Amino acid sequence: MFFKRQLLLFLTVSLLFANFTSASTLLVMGDSLSAAYNLRQEAGWVSLLENQLSKPNPEIKVVNASVSGETSQGGLSRFGQLLSEYKPSWIILELGANDALRGYPLDQTAKNLEKMIEQAHQSNAKVLLIGNKIPQNYGKRYTEMFFELYEKIANKYKLAYLPFMLEGVALNKTLMQDDGLHPNKDGQPLVLQNILRYLQPLLDEDK
Repeated sequence: MFFKRQLLLFLTVSLLFANFTSASTLLVMGDSLSAAYNLRQEAGWVSLLENQLSKPNPEIKVVNASVSGETSQGGLSRFGQLLSEYKPSWIILELGANDALRGYPLDQTAKNLEKMIEQAHQSNAKVLLIGNKIPQNYGKRYTEMFFELYEKIANKYKLAYLPFMLEGVALNKTLMQDDGLHPNKDGQPLVLQNILRYLQPLLDEDK
């Protein structure tokens, strides 16, 4: 009887620990802007976020599933497996820019992002949606439609929403790489601060 009680206690604690661990995962699903493009991984904003959260929130594990060049379709194809593997409580969704840079139909981009959001909600994960902008040379109508796409999705699903992660960075040449698209090492901490303004309230909801 004693051993049965001990076994039951062990199994209960194990299950609680497993639930606690999975409930403390933050999944970052992005493209080169989140994959520390042309930089050491530790210099990217995701690694900086992990370092910043480590002391006040040591229970949160940050998983960076971002891939340079990733499209919304590519992200969608990987998303289900990532949800199953990590069971995140929070997801930062930063995809779509490569769709626009390649001139893909924006309605398909929207559908891909919405499918990911719906899958995330089915897994009880909270989503921070990050919007983006593309260069004006893609045409005023297309660039405006692309930028507005994210706000429409955020309103539809009542998401935490950051309109532009490179605010205060993109137009400052001292903070950008030579390609004019990606922040350099000095720009990464500012990108992080932009994101934290919207992410921290989401994390605080579960305290």
